[in-house]
Amino acid sequence: MKHPLTVGGVIAPDSQLAQKAASLVEQIHSSALLHHVHRTWWFAEFIGKKRGMKYDRELVYLAALLHDLGLTSQYAGEQRFEVDGADAASRFLEGNHYPTDKVDLVWDAIALHTSAGIADRKQPEVALIHFGTHVDVFGLRLDEITPSLVDEILELYPRVGMKTSFIEALTAVVARKPHTAIGTGLVDIGHRHVHGFSCPNVCDLIENAPFDS
Repeated sequence: MKHPLTVGGVIAPDSQLAQKAASLVEQIHSSALLHHVHRTWWFAEFIGKKRGMKYDRELVYLAALLHDLGLTSQYAGEQRFEVDGADAASRFLEGNHYPTDKVDLVWDAIALHTSAGIADRKQPEVALIHFGTHVDVFGLRLDEITPSLVDEILELYPRVGMKTSFIEALTAVVARKPHTAIGTGLVDIGHRHVHGFSCPNVCDLIENAPFDS
C-alpha cells in the first residue's frame, strides 16, 4: 500500500521510522492482524480529533502499529502478551534512536492497552491506543467516529476474518502460557477455547496466603 495514506483528508504519519514500523508489522502479522493494527491507529486518530485531544500523532501511530507484537511467534516471551509487545516495541524504537521519554510512553501505551479504567486515565497517547483497540475489537466508542470515515477505514483495511483470527491468536497465548491469563479477559478465552485450561481462582489465592487471617 502506498504512503502516505489519507482518510477523510487526514494523512497518516509517514516519517522514515513510521515506514519502518509499517514494514515490520507487514512482515510478521497475518492480514487480519495487520489490518487490525492499522485500523487501531485510524480509530484512535479520529477519536482524538473528535475529543480535541493534544497528542503526539507519530507516537500514537507507532504504538498502534506495534501494539500486538506480543501475539507473534517472533516476539512472544513469557510475560503477558501486552508486556511482551511493549518490550519488543521498545527494543525496535531504541534500535532506531527514538527518544527515551517517547519509548517509555509507547511502552506504557502498549502494556496498558487492554487495561480499561487505567489506560483511559493516563496520558492522551496511552488512552488513545486503548480507545483505538477497543473500537476495533469490541465496537466500543464507534459512535464517536463519523460513519463515512469508518467506511473509508474498512475499505483500506478490511476485516478479513478479524474475529476468528484474533480469538485464535489469543487462544495460542493462553495455551502456551496460561499463567498470564489470571486477572485478565484471557481467562474467558481459556475456558471457551483451550482444552483442559485451568487458572488459579483469586479466592483460593487469598485464602491460601501464608498468614493466619
